[in-house]
Amino acid sequence: MSRRPQRERRVASAVHQLPWRSLRNPYPPIEPLSADQLEAIIDGALEVLETYGMRFLEPESRQLMRVSGASVDEDSMMVRMDRAMVLEQLAHAPSIFGLRARNPARDLVIGGNHLVFGAVGGPAFVSDLDRGRRPGTYAEQCDFIRLVQSLEILHQEGGGPFEAMDLPPESRHLDLYLAQLTLTDKNCQGFVLGRERTQDCIAMHRIALGVDDAELARNPAILGIVNTNSPLQLDIPMTEAVFELARAGQVTCITPFTLAGSMSPATIAGTLVQQTAEVLAVVVLAQLLRPGAPVMYGSFASNVDMLSGAPALGTPEYTKSAWASGQIARKLGIPLRSSNTTSSNYPDAQAAYESGMSLWGAVMGHANLVYHAGGWLENGLTASFEKLIIDAEMLQMVAESLAPIPVNPDTLALDAIRSVAPGGHHFGTQHTLQRYESAFYQPLLSTRDNFERWQESGSPDTARRANALWKKLLQNYEKPATDPAIEEALTDFVARRKREIGH
Repeated sequence: MSRRPQRERRVASAVHQLPWRSLRNPYPPIEPLSADQLEAIIDGALEVLETYGMRFLEPESRQLMRVSGASVDEDSMMVRMDRAMVLEQLAHAPSIFGLRARNPARDLVIGGNHLVFGAVGGPAFVSDLDRGRRPGTYAEQCDFIRLVQSLEILHQEGGGPFEAMDLPPESRHLDLYLAQLTLTDKNCQGFVLGRERTQDCIAMHRIALGVDDAELARNPAILGIVNTNSPLQLDIPMTEAVFELARAGQVTCITPFTLAGSMSPATIAGTLVQQTAEVLAVVVLAQLLRPGAPVMYGSFASNVDMLSGAPALGTPEYTKSAWASGQIARKLGIPLRSSNTTSSNYPDAQAAYESGMSLWGAVMGHANLVYHAGGWLENGLTASFEKLIIDAEMLQMVAESLAPIPVNPDTLALDAIRSVAPGGHHFGTQHTLQRYESAFYQPLLSTRDNFERWQESGSPDTARRANALWKKLLQNYEKPATDPAIEEALTDFVARRKREIGH
């Protein structure tokens, strides 16, 4: 009996994944800016902060800036800081730091040439092929987190894949944290909108990790995205998050949303100046709160469609901005965050090629964190179950592309070359037979069936195959081990806080 049918059945039932591993980017970054251009952009950002300033809406932040040497106009709430002050505070920020996970084997390093893929976070809606685009529920949110746990290429949960609209808005962050800290053992971003949500995040991480404040500050576990209100403003909830994160020694990832032509100048260079000024202003605040507090340069610079005013993501401008932002972040000495983005409304070819452009910009710009790496659709309004799987395939391919090419006597294969006559083939050589199962990348999602076999199976396109695969991964999901006492303590904390909030 031929063994081929047995092997086909085994492969058909498997979900091919690369194993979990930390990633490093061994290639030199793409650097579109000359040294003079790089200096001009950073100098321009410092000049903006010195002569024009940034508006801080939260009063305590302005007071802190004033006593630390900044010029504050209370009527306009504008804070101007000279370049010496900015550079002095920037010098305190670490260039590399760790992020611990519930499972120590999944701890992360942020900085240097380390590369972390974080899942989508923050959309308003969820979608799949079965039910379309809709407000999400907590049960669906939990399923998405289970998939993040199941996909080994994802290093980090993204702070809530979408809103759980069936839960009260005042307390739903608590249910999110409970799901994060029990359904996955990977590092999870915080949902840091305001003081109380950030404090709850910190408190629940202390419980989950079994640590006190001092230990959590020494070995941070929480990364929070702090978005400025471009142009040149930081609102009160985001400022409160900076206060709580920095004082606790956790990571503030400062990310302006600079769309050239609307929230920033209609040039890449002008947008990079404004983006850098906004990042630096918040870096100063974080360092004044706690010298050495970990921070990140968040790049989300793209453009608008000048005909409609809609965001345009995954564009050449986005890619070039990501490369240039990497240069700026390295010059400033702080890690870089970028993103995997698309404007597409459906997990289609547009979603794939715009995500490909975004990933090219992020990875070859030497981003240390690629946020929204899996699941982003519709300019970030929607988290897609199918796009999560499609992105996982692309991320696996990126990871394999970063692996070195082994060159040694065995891989040079001179004996194998000599063993095959001109015009022959290598299918049956000992060299091939020793490697046929592991020689090359095996896809998670892509099909290599010929046309007839693909047609016989129903001609499934990429989105339909992804739909089947995420359901299969959910069926195979295994909840990571959790100490029952810790899970009970987390549940009790959530119940108590809900009573305090009034839910």
